[in-house]
Amino acid sequence: MFKNICVFSSSSDAVAPEYFEAAREVGTRIARQQMTLVYGGGKIGLMGAVASAVHLHGGNVVGVLPRYLRKQEVAYEAADELIISKDLRERKAIMEERADAFVALPGGFGTLEELLEILTLKQLGQHAKPVVFLNTADFFGPLLGLFEQLYQRQFTRPEHRESYYVAASPGDVFAYLETYRPPKSALK
Repeated sequence: MFKNICVFSSSSDAVAPEYFEAAREVGTRIARQQMTLVYGGGKIGLMGAVASAVHLHGGNVVGVLPRYLRKQEVAYEAADELIISKDLRERKAIMEERADAFVALPGGFGTLEELLEILTLKQLGQHAKPVVFLNTADFFGPLLGLFEQLYQRQFTRPEHRESYYVAASPGDVFAYLETYRPPKSALK
């Protein structure tokens, strides 16, 4: 089983309650399975909801936050370990290095950028770690539709569908992680 789960997610407090509910359930499951949360280090939005739920259930939280965001007072100072990076690029590198698996919750441009970079690195054979989309309320439906265009129009090979898993619920995320085997396309 995976020990360190990197979660990419929104830093917005304005999103619908169903997204917060799913984020809290992910955090609860991380703690109950004695995993460590590795994430962007924020106390707000879905990021804060996941981290708070991990702590509420006795789990361990590692936050990675760029220095300039800490100055804006958005850091989850209660993290068991709060790593301050010089910028977003260093933050992503630290999270990637510390993670055994990646789970993307709904989020904005930053979440999508982190997720697509991790998928690209997997496509290029730089890691074989699981990548999971938690598709709460079909949030990722339009993006997955775009992925289908990429396959159909031959901008990427269809076997790269194996590079990620789309989960319908938090329970589905963890069931997938329990049975994960790297796809052949990720083992270069």
